[in-house]
Amino acid sequence: MSATTILDQETARRNAQTGMIAILGALAMLGLGYAAVPLYDLFCRVTGFAGTTQVATEAEANAAATAIGTTRDISIRFDASLARDMPWDFRPTQSTDIVRIGQRDIATYVAKNNTDKPITGTATFNVEPWQAGAYFNKIQCFCFTEQTLQPGEEVTMPVLYFIDPAILEDDTIADVEQITLSYTFHRAKEPVETAPDRQKSSSDQAS
Repeated sequence: MSATTILDQETARRNAQTGMIAILGALAMLGLGYAAVPLYDLFCRVTGFAGTTQVATEAEANAAATAIGTTRDISIRFDASLARDMPWDFRPTQSTDIVRIGQRDIATYVAKNNTDKPITGTATFNVEPWQAGAYFNKIQCFCFTEQTLQPGEEVTMPVLYFIDPAILEDDTIADVEQITLSYTFHRAKEPVETAPDRQKSSSDQAS
């Protein structure tokens, strides 16, 4: 075997090895991309980053309500909006409310389906200033699950929440006078149904 042939084989082997490393690297980056979504969501929920609110239990709400020294009130402003493809009406029943820090309170939003067919929606949410997200705790909320409204149906949807008294110990936000709670309803993706003629064709092939 000539030296040229050996050199060509060595070059081909190295090129194949480099190509394999590149493919594995691309697959690893793709996997990290998918993993980053739930990890980012978890990070936001734990830290309140970007105004992400917290989820609390009844026990945590009771503990907050009995905390010592929580005598301050705070204003909560309620905001509602719709994605462009969402054919609903959506609004809060009141624009603002004054609540006692540490005490649970309830807010309500009204949604109406203006179409002649069922529509399923899902609500995204955040609070402003964003630092308040770490202290805004929801016990119950319509945003926890998808909401399906029948043609012309109108519903009132509650949010049971409290502001963690720990907010008073955070120098970056302790003096805030108002927190805005915002929701945006998006149209949920509808399942793709198999056409009747395709179903029939499949059954005929099976027989």
